[in-house]
Amino acid sequence: MEAIIESLGECQFLSPLRHQHVGSDKFRTDEHRVIYDDSMEGVRDMFERGLKPLSFEMAGPYEKIYFEPGKTSAAIVTCGGLCPGLNDIIRGIVMELYQRYGVMRIFGLRYGYEGLVPRYGHLPVALRPDSVSTIHTFGGTILGSSRGPQDVVEIVDHLEELDVDVLFVIGGDGTLKGGAAINAEIRRRELKKSVIGIPKTIDNDIMYIDKSFGFETAFAEAVKAISCAHVEAVGAMNGIGLVKLMGRDSGFIASHAALAGQHVNFCLIPEVPFRLEGPRGLLEELRYRLAHRKNIVIVAAEGAGQDLMEVNQSKADASGNRRLGDIGVFLKDKINEFFRKRRIEVNLKYIDPSYIIRSVPASPQDNVYCMRLAQNAVHAALAGKTNMLIGRWHSTFVHIPFDLVTQGRRRVDPDGDLWQAVLECTGQPVRMM
Repeated sequence: MEAIIESLGECQFLSPLRHQHVGSDKFRTDEHRVIYDDSMEGVRDMFERGLKPLSFEMAGPYEKIYFEPGKTSAAIVTCGGLCPGLNDIIRGIVMELYQRYGVMRIFGLRYGYEGLVPRYGHLPVALRPDSVSTIHTFGGTILGSSRGPQDVVEIVDHLEELDVDVLFVIGGDGTLKGGAAINAEIRRRELKKSVIGIPKTIDNDIMYIDKSFGFETAFAEAVKAISCAHVEAVGAMNGIGLVKLMGRDSGFIASHAALAGQHVNFCLIPEVPFRLEGPRGLLEELRYRLAHRKNIVIVAAEGAGQDLMEVNQSKADASGNRRLGDIGVFLKDKINEFFRKRRIEVNLKYIDPSYIIRSVPASPQDNVYCMRLAQNAVHAALAGKTNMLIGRWHSTFVHIPFDLVTQGRRRVDPDGDLWQAVLECTGQPVRMM
């Protein structure tokens, strides 16, 4: 089984990279692929069943390209919540288009998909190397962002008005679904435009991707908050440091931060249910820990313990996500109430660093990762690829169809080695049920 990437047609123009020290053996063809399951057991099982293993196209420059650079125009849009590395992606795309391919006409679309709907009044901005040269040193996105879907008919109409050939969409699950819808409308009109996604999720929860950009920066910043919580906890008798981190459906940030911080005693994530009351519940485990060690650090992903709260989840937010209860405030109140009833004095400090974490500039390692994502996105777009995103799988950059990654969310496996490492590091019970 192959993940087929949609193409606009035959590539007829020689890539300008042929004259920029890229040897002929460095160019990609559609035959260069990476197997999804690279374990011997997985490959052997597929062949024994007479099936072809799922594989992805390898990303990289092509010797011949579809668009003629001097006559091509491109646009970039950032959607959804903020995430470290957004400006790095924008800068990387502009630099690669302008300096390597000679694409001079590049638009930045303001405030997410709203920037593609003229009635909102967000005028596009021209992007050139000098206007993006230092933006990677700042957090956020110079283009602004917004949440929520827009009318794809209006969007494609505006792409036509701007004479945009290539649209780069930077965002999470909802944004990528929007990119697929825009591509479908483009195909319906039989237009020759490319839509390329760069997946953005601070939660690291996009399917078929090793790591999303900004994730390493996010959990590195989260470790700083955990360190502060630890200082507060050991600085008082019966001190409790409680930190709420991002992670609506997936506990990757909480898990990695717990491992890196090494001060966490309880890590709560959406994938592993727990209960508060009872002899094996969280509250009794906290009491036991305080009796023996006099301090506790708790990390809770924002999506953890949602079944314990009364929340009206029938309404969704602007991005279509279910509304969550505030697990941080909920736990703070329940823990204080539990110990107060037992006349045990505790000193609980609650820290929610979410908006600080998502707004910082990307770390050097994420800088590199963002640049490589941007470069490969441009290679794919100029080669006429569309309806796809750039990701990294088994340490190799690949092309993945939109419809494949939007079928679900990547989650922490409670039986996998990551969660087992967290249990060993924290010493918390395997089950608190």
